[in-house]
Amino acid sequence: CQACTQVRTLGKNICSLTMSSHVGFESLPDQLVNRSIQQGFCFNILCVGETGIGKSTLTDTLFNTNFEDQESSHFCPPVKLKAQTYKLQESNSYQPIADYIDAQFEAYLQEEMKIKQSLFNYHDSRIHVCLYFLSPTGHSLKTLDLLTMKNLDSKMNIIPVIAKADTISKTELQKFKIKLMSELVSNGVQIYQFPTDDDTVARINAAMNGQLSFAVVGSMDEVKIRNKMVKAHQDPWGVVQVENENHCDFVKLREMLICKNMEDLRKQTHTRHYKLYRRCKSEEMGFSDVGPENKPVSLQETYEAKRHEFHGERQRKEEEMKQMSVQRVKEKEAILKEAKFEHLKRVHQEERMKPEEKRRILDKEIIDFSKKKATCEIFQTQSFLATGSNLRKDKD
Repeated sequence: CQACTQVRTLGKNICSLTMSSHVGFESLPDQLVNRSIQQGFCFNILCVGETGIGKSTLTDTLFNTNFEDQESSHFCPPVKLKAQTYKLQESNSYQPIADYIDAQFEAYLQEEMKIKQSLFNYHDSRIHVCLYFLSPTGHSLKTLDLLTMKNLDSKMNIIPVIAKADTISKTELQKFKIKLMSELVSNGVQIYQFPTDDDTVARINAAMNGQLSFAVVGSMDEVKIRNKMVKAHQDPWGVVQVENENHCDFVKLREMLICKNMEDLRKQTHTRHYKLYRRCKSEEMGFSDVGPENKPVSLQETYEAKRHEFHGERQRKEEEMKQMSVQRVKEKEAILKEAKFEHLKRVHQEERMKPEEKRRILDKEIIDFSKKKATCEIFQTQSFLATGSNLRKDKD
């Protein structure tokens, strides 16, 4: 085939040129496929649901593997103990899930904001699709399920899945599907819709949108049916074939998830959910596309404005800290002056009390001396009188 291109001139006229040879546009899909095969790509699935509902089994069946098994080398020592630790956490709140999704967005944002980016080999851990497992109760949805999906539909692509579809009859299952989708719509839950803008998949995607949510059965067991080994789940009332569309919607889920819409799920995650997170984070930091007068502003203008604002805020903080420091110094000086005055006052009082104490001691000594003197005088008088009386007796 021949490729045609249009060359837009500097004026208003448009010149159409017909090329006589191949340009190579038809090889672009092959180039993208080869690049994806060589470099690989990330497609992250988050399974949410209550314990024992079949999340791990369906994931193993979906990719035909066992994610818990790890290959071991044949060159290990004869006897070796390998310990594997798993951290399990159950919660009745959607907040841990939201925090995990935001953490993956934040990690990608930090990598994107680096001056030297390496996004071409960056391990993208953002969640591209969430398979939300619902119990086949046949009644209305649980409040926790509605609340969780309502708060997470703006962060990731949600596909509701009815687990263990073999435990409910086809009639009840169909009624449950209708009621489930009606409750999701009435509560404003935005689930992922398969795109219909591509003509190659528009017809099948439109048909699958009308069959949501998928009722699935997962099993890695193989059962021989009509001389053929197929994956099936053995029940007391019969055998449920996993890949039989008359038994469950597993094949439809796998076809829509992996074969038809994987790239759209990756695209929606980046252009819708991640961009929303990025815009919210930018607004939190004060960045916006328009100014106060709703006029477009560039990132450089916003950066300069924020820099001047930060500079002014820093100067104001520095002035407040200086004033606070001066005030504290004055208070400390006043305290020191008061302490010094009290000390001098106490020393003066002590010095003033010393003469008084010495005077008191001297007065006490004088009094004691006077008492001793009086005692001595009395004793001398008595002795003199006694001596006189003795002399008179001798004369007589």
